[in-house]
Formats: sequence, structure tokens, C-alpha cells
Amino acid sequence: MAVGPGHQPIDAAFMARFPALKIVSSFGVGYDHVDAAWAGRHGVFVTNTPDVLNEEVADTALGLLLCTVRRLPQADRYLREGKWMGGAFPLTDSLRGKTMGVLGLGRIGKAIARRAEACGLKVVYHGRNRQADVAYPYFDSLIEMAKAVDILMVITPGGPATHKLVDAAVLDALGPKGVLINVARGSVVDEAALVDALKRGAISAAGLDVFETEPCAPSELIGMDNVVLLPHVGSASVATRRAMGQLVVDNLVSFFAGDGPLTPTPETAR
Repeated sequence: MAVGPGHQPIDAAFMARFPALKIVSSFGVGYDHVDAAWAGRHGVFVTNTPDVLNEEVADTALGLLLCTVRRLPQADRYLREGKWMGGAFPLTDSLRGKTMGVLGLGRIGKAIARRAEACGLKVVYHGRNRQADVAYPYFDSLIEMAKAVDILMVITPGGPATHKLVDAAVLDALGPKGVLINVARGSVVDEAALVDALKRGAISAAGLDVFETEPCAPSELIGMDNVVLLPHVGSASVATRRAMGQLVVDNLVSFFAGDGPLTPTPETAR
């Protein structure tokens, strides 16, 4: 079975309807819409499309960060609305001298970190465990990292373990000059807490490529001038989507040729 990036959960009840099911080849690196744990217990492989989208998503993350901090979409509107004739666009903040905390330093997180360093940002990270081969400073507490950084870059997997992980306490710790960027899953950020934090100035700005209930974005966020919103386009280039689709097919071909899937998820690898 090949599944695309839709919003239909591939849960236990769905998979149980296919008694001969052997493999679910999922389009995308995130697979929280698939109950991989159930699949693994029932001898069903689940595959995803890692690596082929790392650089594209990292490019999008950096672009979203630049747009949010330097207010580039707002500057574009300023010109289009004829306001430049009345004076220069207001000065913005800069990336220079800032610290970015990466929540989820996996393959994409590391690609984002490399780009951030090139822009003069100091990088630190938080995850379930310290990575022995990573030189960036590690925080074992998300709240403590949020207190120490100017930018919180969210690129951790979705699922129950990270549901609303970025909550009101984390946003308050980020502080009134802090910026939140989410290119992970909408479920990782408590959207109601984010709206409240932006309204009361608990953080400065946010850039979001993902939302809790896609394709809907909260109307309150849409109406805010200090928020940059994208319609989940992190990997959405022709070349990258083609590579992702090819990996979906390659996983199926490899499995049915008797060689096993190429990129099984940890829950189903054997």
C-alpha cells in the first residue's frame, strides 16, 4: 500500500481491513498519521522518505526564519500598497549575534543548523538524548533552552510524545524578544497558547509552515502582522517531491522483489 500526504489516519482499524497487508509505503519523512507501532506488532512494514528532502526543508526553514525576523513579507506588502512613497520601511531585527535553539536535531535539524551557522547564529539543541558526535551545546530541558535562546526552531517528529510540547511555559521562557519557527508538525505547538503569547507580547514573532488542523490555519494567526504563514511547503519543490515519490515506489519494488524495504521505520525494522 502506498499512502500520500493526506489527512486520513492509517490507524489500526484501517489496516486491519486489509488482512493480506504487508507494507505501507508513506510519502513524507513524518509518519505520525500511520500507526507504525501496531503495524510492527502485526508484521507490517511501514516506510517513509527520509534524507531526500533534508536540504529542501532546511532551505525553507532558513527562508521562513529570514522572513520572520527581517519582516520580508511585510516589506513586500509595504511596497505594493504604495507606502514607500511616504517613507522607508521600518528597521527590523537582525540574525547577527543571536542564538538559535533547535528542538529535534535529526537529519533535517542538522541541515538547518549548518545554514544558521553560515548566517552568524550560535546553535544549541534539545532532544531526548545528547548526541556524542555533535559539538553544539546540549540542553536536557526544553524550558531552560528556551530561556537561553533568541529563536526556537522546531523540527522534531510529531506524535503523542511531542503533542503540544511547545506550550505556554515554553513560550513564556522564550521571552518577549523571542521568535518561534515551526517546520515540524502543527501538533508539536499548542496553537491556542501561541495565539495568546503573541497577543500579550510574551514572544515577538512566529513563522509557521505547519498547523494542527491542516489545511486550516487559525484565523487569529492570519490576522497578525508579526506572523509569517506558509501552507506546508517545506519540501514542496518539483525535484524533491519527485525524489520522494520515487522512494515510495522503490520501497515497494524492493520489498516485493524479496530484498526488504529500503527505509523501514524503527517500529517495523527487522
